[in-house]
Amino acid sequence: MLRIHFDARDVARVQIAAEPDPLWETVLAIHQLAATGRGVPVYAAWRARARVELAQRGLTRPARLISALAPSDAGYFPDFLTPDAARDGLAAGLEALRDTPGARLTAEAERAGLPARLPHWAGALATGSRQPLDELAAAFREVHRAVIAPDWTEVTAAVDTDRAARVRTLSRGGVDVMLNTLRPMARWEPPVLHVDYPADRDLRLHGRGLRLIPSYFCWRRPIALADPGLPPVLVHPVEHATSWAPAASRTCHPQALAVLLGRTRARILAALDDPTTTGELARRLRVSAPSASEHVSALREANLARSRRDGGYVVHALTPLGTALLHGELAPVRLPN
Repeated sequence: MLRIHFDARDVARVQIAAEPDPLWETVLAIHQLAATGRGVPVYAAWRARARVELAQRGLTRPARLISALAPSDAGYFPDFLTPDAARDGLAAGLEALRDTPGARLTAEAERAGLPARLPHWAGALATGSRQPLDELAAAFREVHRAVIAPDWTEVTAAVDTDRAARVRTLSRGGVDVMLNTLRPMARWEPPVLHVDYPADRDLRLHGRGLRLIPSYFCWRRPIALADPGLPPVLVHPVEHATSWAPAASRTCHPQALAVLLGRTRARILAALDDPTTTGELARRLRVSAPSASEHVSALREANLARSRRDGGYVVHALTPLGTALLHGELAPVRLPN
């Protein structure tokens, strides 16, 4: 169990990440890729494509380097792999990774047991060589480009939906109510957030607040940094559709798309670019709630919209296909820099 201790200042400084974190997503995606057997079903289609893509691009070795540094079954992997600077995009995160101070590298490498698992890599770091970090940054960049970026629209859409639901709860009930939306993976008993965690430890925020990072490739349990001196974060899973399949979502029956040939329905599609409830949609577009619901249902049947329950509300958002149709492109519409 991880116990995160808040004081009054921390409650006022809770944040929700505005975008998916490219380095966290890459590390956690590699965990899913390394899964034995069939692995988690919701990632099955992605995992099959990713393995082929890495092999065809000659990126198996870089992916294995990341996996060796952050094994999926490890109780700890180095915090320097996921620097806070990655909130500003992939390039900023990789620059921070390359600039990790030597003393921190040595301490975290020893804690993770890297000298035993990667003796040459850890040995080069111990002598002050920056080549391992350059190699690691290149591995992250190429693996992300090959198997994360192509589905970044799907990743972003899922994170957007999760964040919008929590922000809506925050605006209605405050931080107390919002933190309770993390159940069952975390339990808020003020002033402590009890998190389902493989290790038993306490994290005292001391007025720094907590940054929640919704993650597409995080599964079942949240993750926190081990070093209590780093900016506190809690990476947590988002909800996945049971029919998750980004590649399949990029095709649609012509008959289903034909229902979009109408002014009101096109306006509904545009409005769903920001996740919203039926009531909010009806008020914004000045249509009745039953009419808004009917149009959303048609978009959902065409695989252009999806809905999820958030307490007493149902929140609607675009699927990747709906986003692509609205923006006129099938490529990811929001990539980290």
